[in-house]
Amino acid sequence: MTLGSVPLATTDLKIVDGGRKNSTLICAPVMAETVDQMLVQMGKAKELGADLVEVRIDYLKNFSPRSDLSILIKQAPLPTLITYRPKWEGGEYDGDESKRQDALRMAIELGANFVDVELKVAQEFYNSIRGKKPEKVKIIVSSHNYENTPTVEEIGNLVATIQATGADIVKVATTAVEITDNARIFQVLVHSQVPTIAIAMAERGLMSRILSAKYGGFLTFGSIEAARVSAPGQPTITDLLELYNFRLIAADTKIHGVIGKPIGHSKSPHLYNSAFRALGFNGIYLPLLVDSVANFINTFSSPDFVGYSYTIPHKEDGLRCCDEIDPIAKEIGAISCMIRRPTDGKLMGYNVDYLGAIAAIEEALQASNGAPASGSPLAGKLFVVMGAGGAGKALAYGGYEKGARVVVANRTYAKAKELASKVGGQAITLDELKDFHPEEGMILANTTSVGMKPRIEDSPLPKEALKYYSLVFDAIYTPKWTRLLQEAKDCGAIVVFGTEMFINQAFVQVERFTGLPAPKQLMRDVLARNT
Repeated sequence: MTLGSVPLATTDLKIVDGGRKNSTLICAPVMAETVDQMLVQMGKAKELGADLVEVRIDYLKNFSPRSDLSILIKQAPLPTLITYRPKWEGGEYDGDESKRQDALRMAIELGANFVDVELKVAQEFYNSIRGKKPEKVKIIVSSHNYENTPTVEEIGNLVATIQATGADIVKVATTAVEITDNARIFQVLVHSQVPTIAIAMAERGLMSRILSAKYGGFLTFGSIEAARVSAPGQPTITDLLELYNFRLIAADTKIHGVIGKPIGHSKSPHLYNSAFRALGFNGIYLPLLVDSVANFINTFSSPDFVGYSYTIPHKEDGLRCCDEIDPIAKEIGAISCMIRRPTDGKLMGYNVDYLGAIAAIEEALQASNGAPASGSPLAGKLFVVMGAGGAGKALAYGGYEKGARVVVANRTYAKAKELASKVGGQAITLDELKDFHPEEGMILANTTSVGMKPRIEDSPLPKEALKYYSLVFDAIYTPKWTRLLQEAKDCGAIVVFGTEMFINQAFVQVERFTGLPAPKQLMRDVLARNT
């Protein structure tokens, strides 16, 4: 099988093309206690854009096999995949095995499009239906691993074992312990000779669910709502279609993403995927929960993995993985953007954080002065930077370049001193900062993660210390109004949102990723809707 080549003809499904560039189906799991509730969910799945529904009959209470299956299959507004998952394979059914298989055979008889059978009992089940299964009904033989993702050789042997049962469709679901586990899932899809469903579960496996459209997966699963998933890490149908442009992903789609830990809060995929779609650029942008940058870069070295944004805590680790580093990024000691050069595959590192943050601070200061300035409004100001990580380095460097007197406050004094020495500044600890007020009208920039969602009640500095600052900037943008900014406003300071830094640097990165002008107003509108 070549990339993206799974033929729809094997399913007898009729789907509307709608400009789609891949044949990977979106399957919506339907889980409810009653048949009526399931029918409602099926209707919702169709409205949202699913291609078929997985009917999880192990969730039904007081299940009456023939009557319930007849209604569910015949009244379903979409093709049906019937799954009756036992507890020993991660499902809800804990009854007699022969009765469970009887129900699956009944689903075949009643005209289900697909029936899922676990590998453990597949041979027994096949023996019982030999010569009785209509050609149009396809059997999915599945294997689920809720612990980890085995080696490539082990998965290959597993796939061969599943194929040997006579499966029409192979399904392998593993658990991603590291994001690099997804690479083994992609290899399964690329080399499979029959229609295959291969996904890695959990948050680190999200990319396998989305990129199944690139690597030729038969289907991926999308939940009807975020709170109701059939397996960990499952995206919603809406996210697949509207956030990740799932129908537009093709074998030649270029992969981008934001590398961080944590990463679930990031709004970057909203901005970049909207921009890519508006520009007609054949790219996808993913949230990448990375533990080791070096392992990630070494594993995903294909030319299709072309560009990354870097966020907490990987900006410095990213720099160490570059083949070449922009002089400004080298001076700062951290990157915020990495691009694979198409001519030779080398990884180029840049830092554009300081451009977005300093520009936002200067604009706010200029607006408060009410008159044009001949130089930077930061010149001569006492500029306090909280944090000495990648973003802290960028802000300290940017302030220094604009003529500010820089003070670096960090939890560990040694790191504060190291950064301060590079920008001719002063170093103090975060504990000392609350009593640091040598003058009025100072500028404060927070680059720590204190106050970030979900710990939104935290603030890196007591409110009483904020009265000495004329402007406070917070690099955090989730939430937009951090406790630090709200209390700074209460104290009469100008506040500058992290969204301004975020959007300004996003414009630069979109242009570097695509080679096209960023759709700035569209991106601002998208960010406003998602913060």
